[in-house]
Amino acid sequence: MIRVMLADDEAMVRAGVRAILGTDDEIEVVAEAADGVEAVEAVRRHRPDVAVLDIRMPRMDGLAAGAEIRRTVPDTAVVILTTFSEDAYIARALGDGASGFLLKSGDPRELIAGLKAVADGAAYLSPKVAQRVIAELSAGSGGGAMARAAAAKEQVAVLTPRELEVLGLVGAGLSNAEIAGRLYLVEGTVKAYVSAVLLRLGVKNRVQAAIVAYEAGLVTG
Repeated sequence: MIRVMLADDEAMVRAGVRAILGTDDEIEVVAEAADGVEAVEAVRRHRPDVAVLDIRMPRMDGLAAGAEIRRTVPDTAVVILTTFSEDAYIARALGDGASGFLLKSGDPRELIAGLKAVADGAAYLSPKVAQRVIAELSAGSGGGAMARAAAAKEQVAVLTPRELEVLGLVGAGLSNAEIAGRLYLVEGTVKAYVSAVLLRLGVKNRVQAAIVAYEAGLVTG
């Protein structure tokens, strides 16, 4: 069972998300919050597997709440629920350790799939959000996309061939179990490879690793 905490200052939105998640027997909403302060307190109290946070909330916004949750309750994954008007904030959330980005306007099945992926240790970005994240990070670098690509290739040069293979599959959005099946490895071995890759790249989570994989040209299709 995947235990979820929902945080949004609009009760109707929370009710809608809860209703969507209620259609899946593997997901249970264990707590709700109307602002960031309540969200952090709820996570500390209930220790859910995933915290779903809106960005714009009173007292403490979702970005600050997500950063605090990752700092104080690292076993809880953070998913940001966003809209296109908020995509300028995505890079900040990414830097603070968020594992997923979902659109309120997206397909309900995407919400369920995203939470399951994140709970399974994978990163999950809605396809449109993924494009914007990569574009935002590339545009934000001093030398542009080409400079970031060169830097990423230099960054991944420290990895072994197998680690590069694992990183490419992380970039493609595969979970540990899916990578294990693809590479004919046991899941524990994949977890060890992923941990080693994150450490050697100096990144905080799989989302950041996926960005490096994209920029280094390790993700195809």
